[in-house]
Amino acid sequence: MKILAIQNRMGIGDTVIFLPFIKALSKRYKSPISILVKKNSKAEQFLYQTDYIDNILFLERDKDNNHHGGFFGTLKLIKYIKNYNFDKIFIFNSSLRFHLIAKLSGAAKIYQYPLFKKTNQHIINTPKKFLKNILDINVNEDPEIQIDNSIISNTVTKFKINKNEVNILLGIGGSGPTKRVPSKIFLAFIDKITKVKKCSFFLATGKNQEEQIILREILESKFKNNCIPLDDLSIKEVLPIIKSCNLSICNDTSFSHLSAGLGIKTITLMVDTPIIYGNYNSNMFPIIPDGEKTVSHYTFGKDKINPQRIFDKAMEILN
Repeated sequence: MKILAIQNRMGIGDTVIFLPFIKALSKRYKSPISILVKKNSKAEQFLYQTDYIDNILFLERDKDNNHHGGFFGTLKLIKYIKNYNFDKIFIFNSSLRFHLIAKLSGAAKIYQYPLFKKTNQHIINTPKKFLKNILDINVNEDPEIQIDNSIISNTVTKFKINKNEVNILLGIGGSGPTKRVPSKIFLAFIDKITKVKKCSFFLATGKNQEEQIILREILESKFKNNCIPLDDLSIKEVLPIIKSCNLSICNDTSFSHLSAGLGIKTITLMVDTPIIYGNYNSNMFPIIPDGEKTVSHYTFGKDKINPQRIFDKAMEILN
């Protein structure tokens, strides 16, 4: 059976969050599931070995590439989907546009969120309710990203990862300036933990100028010999490094989602995003700014993350 799941939210994190629902469909129909996701999800770099994923189709509809936007773009998208001859299509949104696209692509069965009810859709509870209502499936699993053991072994050798040390991923990047915890907080944590454990730190970030400043401040510190930058690597290349780590400590960034999806215990530094994005996975351990009871948009708490609390949680996990 050929099945397509449409998940049109932006970015890596949302794509990872929806993986349990894709996997549940795969189990129900005993078949891998194709997905239609936005290009900026970079799904081809982290789902290429995940056995419950079949084809990865890309929705090209954003400010940089609007190939599937507008009337003629919609026709192109219909033709694109139709080429795969899907039997069933599951649409994880309430868009009439996607309903018509699925209809015109020729799928025999279409399942979708209730139309015209986009407001206040919960990132986790809404898809749970959706699959429960239409297929009586209870979804309670963590996202799972799979990677072959041979790739991990080769990466350990290539990067000389010492398994006798504590290897820690530091996700120091972030999708916006309000989500990037200052380097001084990471450095304070590094100072604390290197006094009690021998550690190597893998610094995960992008090429954004502000992220590069944070990276440089850490690399120019007295801990530079303990730190390995990963900013020149693709996500595909970084995945086995993450999988080789004992722990991850990440801002609200794609690396927190990838790390937890790989089964690595991940301390999430939640400073300006709804807390659900940092605690939906049992491998996630959120830390919020001092003085706050929870966190959401406009908390602006990046300077109030306490490195002692990061250290305490890290020691609890590692011991």
